[in-house]
Amino acid sequence: MSLPAEQRWRGTIASRGLALGAAVVGGIAVMRARAKGTPAEEWAALAAAVRRTTARLRTLAATADALTAEILEIQTALLEDEALLEPARDAIAGGVAADRAWADALQALIADYEAEDDEYFRARATDLKDLRDSVARALMGADDVPDATGSHDAAILVAQDLTPTRFLETDWSRFGGAALFGGSATSHVAMLARSRGIPMLVGVDGDLSGIAQGIQAVLDAESGWLVLMPAEETRAQFAAMAAAHAHIAQEEARFLAPPAVTARGRRIQVQINADNPAIVAGVTPAHCDGIGLTRTEFLFHGPALPDEETQLRTYAGLVRWAAGRPVTIRTLDAGGDKPIAGLTPDDEANPFLGVRGVRLSLARPEVFAVQIRALVRAAALGPLKVMCPMVTVPAEMARVRTLFVQAVRRLQAAGVACAMPALGMMVEVPSAALRAQDFPVDFYSIGSNDLVQYVTATARDNPALASLHDPRDPAVLDLIGRVIAVGAATGREVSLCGDMAADPDLLSLLLGLGLTTVSVAPAALARVKAAIARYDG
Repeated sequence: MSLPAEQRWRGTIASRGLALGAAVVGGIAVMRARAKGTPAEEWAALAAAVRRTTARLRTLAATADALTAEILEIQTALLEDEALLEPARDAIAGGVAADRAWADALQALIADYEAEDDEYFRARATDLKDLRDSVARALMGADDVPDATGSHDAAILVAQDLTPTRFLETDWSRFGGAALFGGSATSHVAMLARSRGIPMLVGVDGDLSGIAQGIQAVLDAESGWLVLMPAEETRAQFAAMAAAHAHIAQEEARFLAPPAVTARGRRIQVQINADNPAIVAGVTPAHCDGIGLTRTEFLFHGPALPDEETQLRTYAGLVRWAAGRPVTIRTLDAGGDKPIAGLTPDDEANPFLGVRGVRLSLARPEVFAVQIRALVRAAALGPLKVMCPMVTVPAEMARVRTLFVQAVRRLQAAGVACAMPALGMMVEVPSAALRAQDFPVDFYSIGSNDLVQYVTATARDNPALASLHDPRDPAVLDLIGRVIAVGAATGREVSLCGDMAADPDLLSLLLGLGLTTVSVAPAALARVKAAIARYDG
């Protein structure tokens, strides 16, 4: 009897790594049948499912890092919008069952969003699909969270796509990685996979319907292949690759403790990005040069805005952890794809170009004042730096500086310990990069993710534009080089805290432009410091 033939399908690498195991095909919901009730009973059932889903999202967000909390906040805001439920309510009143009314209402809205010219609205279709499925599961008693129980190896999740909530609810300790036949390398799920070190391919070019549960598979998210029913030779090659990668990881670990220095002796500062204070618990402070980016959005995802003392405790904890190393905290970066109920504007035609980042903070001075007071009080405890996102013109930073100076004076007059922190800006807007020298700031931090998006006019979560969304684009590199040159000429520090810094190939380009400070996810510390040691430019 002949053995089944090996099948190789090409995919796009979303998160690097290797895995070998049994394929677990996901995305098939197991529903419990439900009897249709009266319109009043059907509406009550749907409303209860919405409440359960909202509560589940809030529970996930409560212990999530900033990136995850931002994603969940988008979904919570959508689910709390009464307009989302009106079509389903009307259909139920007309005698339609709750599950059908909900599915039809959401599907119509999803189709409308997918047909929009504006990329922001097309991107929201994914969130709506997630909500559609999450509420349907709550309503129908579904259980479609992938389970690899019983697998002898680290199983590989194979699915058409994953929504953010399904990703977060999956027990990844049972999976070695995931292969998605849809999706994008710049999607929320891909970002979550990278932040957790879970190997993932997206856009796999094959036939998902032909994959049987439990067949052996190799996930090669280093070369971009999903291999089903691997031949002995392929398994041997995989074993060799896995051993080589383990050896590389062991070698890279040698560079974790010492300072980062290039082959020619140039010292490079390597800091970490902190999405949430909990993330630093697993990092030895001496292994990095401080915190180069602290996102504060996670503090604002609850039903009420955080007060001064709540914020102060968080900022002070990071300063104490850093033990004398600099801690850079970004002021609230709400808006765009990170709405906050009651704070960000509703119904903006293009939120990515709307009232977001520092624009929102200056438009809501009563909210900004609370964060400023907490920050200047934390600055009295150690070397704290503050940077503002989405800065466009010098007048914005001039206004921010005035507000900080005023806060310090008032607190000092009241006998409250505080200090003036160094004030910097995120360089994400092309016009700001072109005239960086004009801004009244102490330092610059290049946000390469948004800078690439705005320079190339491509949304990072649109797979159709992946070839255009290129951090190597000469225009992107030119703007980064300009900012680095301004920093060198004026004695102001320039760092980069986007995804470019964690890619060894892109890191070489950045070091060649003269960059001396990067900030990366803690999981990338050893890899980045090893890449710096190899750089001979």
